[in-house]
Amino acid sequence: MLATTTPVISIETEADIAQREALLDLAFGRAARLAKTSERLREGRKPADGLAFAAHGPDGRVVGTLRLWHVSAGPDRAALLLGPLAVHHWFRDRGLGRALMSVAISEATRLGHGAIMLVGDAPYYARFGFDPALTEGLWLPGSFDRSRFLGLELRPGALAGARGLVSPTGDVVDMPSLVELMGQEEAAELRRSA
Repeated sequence: MLATTTPVISIETEADIAQREALLDLAFGRAARLAKTSERLREGRKPADGLAFAAHGPDGRVVGTLRLWHVSAGPDRAALLLGPLAVHHWFRDRGLGRALMSVAISEATRLGHGAIMLVGDAPYYARFGFDPALTEGLWLPGSFDRSRFLGLELRPGALAGARGLVSPTGDVVDMPSLVELMGQEEAAELRRSA
């Protein structure tokens, strides 16, 4: 199927979540994407405020996604982690990935962030200024290909001399406690038996 209308990029909403997850599963496979080292920096965290994007196709469905996450680039050095970037196969080779990247970098710069890091295809991301040399003193919590661990300085020197483990620093996703979950289950059981 060919799309004839340019997708519209906007801030992701609650209504986009299920479609985003389905798109990520389609693009990467659920098990494979959840096994990635960079996922350890995202799990249980919220994306950075104003830096989660969705692209909607002509029928309103999510056809592209990109999110940025708060991390530290070693001790006491704030940065963002980009990913995952995914575009539905019907919209590939149409510049949507490039458009999502441009919007994300521009908005992160406007919001005053200093640097973005990612794990990805170096030749693709080099066009946006990402460079593996900026992450040489950093490592990730798990196995990763050093040549695919890239950085981009939004402010000159933001990653200069960065050393250490990249760690998640973003807000934690609100999760119900075990007591709350048990209470919900007990309430549901009472309703079923009434």
